[in-house]
Amino acid sequence: MALVLYLFGLAAALVATGVVYQCLGARRDRRRYTSEGRWIDIGGKRKLYLVEKGSSGPTVLFEAGIAATNLNWFHIQEAVSRFASTASYDRGGLGWSSPCRTARTPANIAAELHQMLEGAGIKPPYILVGHSFGGLVMRRFALNFPEEVTSMVLVDPMRCEEWPPLNPGKQSEIDRGRKLFRFAIPAARIGVARLAVASLFLRSGLAAQQLAGAAGNGGRHVLDRIKDEVGKMPREVWPIVAAHWSRPGNYAGMRKHVEAVPDTVREMHNAEPIQKIPVLVLTPGKSTPLSEEQIGRIGSSVQQVIASKSAHWIHLDQPELVIDSIRNMVMSAAEATVARS
Repeated sequence: MALVLYLFGLAAALVATGVVYQCLGARRDRRRYTSEGRWIDIGGKRKLYLVEKGSSGPTVLFEAGIAATNLNWFHIQEAVSRFASTASYDRGGLGWSSPCRTARTPANIAAELHQMLEGAGIKPPYILVGHSFGGLVMRRFALNFPEEVTSMVLVDPMRCEEWPPLNPGKQSEIDRGRKLFRFAIPAARIGVARLAVASLFLRSGLAAQQLAGAAGNGGRHVLDRIKDEVGKMPREVWPIVAAHWSRPGNYAGMRKHVEAVPDTVREMHNAEPIQKIPVLVLTPGKSTPLSEEQIGRIGSSVQQVIASKSAHWIHLDQPELVIDSIRNMVMSAAEATVARS
């Protein structure tokens, strides 16, 4: 009996220590890593974290992939800001933004993005740039606010036909993600996730490997994907990525995004094509090119370019291609402005 009480007390002490470790770390992270941006109130006690760079021409808006934050665009935004105004942000539930209160579908997210732009005083016209899931968000934004959009660059946009309910075969991936995030949320609350991501990004990685192994094949799969993606990002943002992945709220937001995939597919598969707005789609060389039918579903003025040296993260594999694509859109917008004046 005494041994049981001792072990129970030890476990309680470890949990309490972990909670304190997490709270102190989260407070330190917020002070240290948020000075570049600002929070914009979008109502309902919700705020989105916004990063602005550059001061000329139309504003280039960046939308990240399904589990990513503004950091995914760090080096691209830095380069584009030298010739255009830019804005990137964290969607509700991710990064430094408030928890989300609506389903993470493109329609809801596009509405929040528009509220943020109005609240921040960032006026149109906009050039939209979206990666993966973010490509669907930008398509919805362009459909809802066409008069505010001059052009779009979609970086390997999410293909609805590859996901449930159109492709039930991938339901297992959604289920696996939901289970992992359910495990990750309490782990983050007691500091375990902070310990793991600090090990992964800033130290030897041994603790992260052991914890991923304890989570099974799903945990190892997620670890490999994180290492692959983040490893291509500038090392200066690694500590900030670690801070995001240490927050319980970030995992809750990721789970909301994953759970909304079927509703996202239902919404966007039958969405009307974008009319009269130039769209450039960058497709990885390691993927099957979009068919004419798929291109027609996106819009009436769509050009596809194959990123021959890239996998899914074209903006990390071939950043110059993305930067040049955006530069061309900025120049076209400037020429159109001159022609109208």
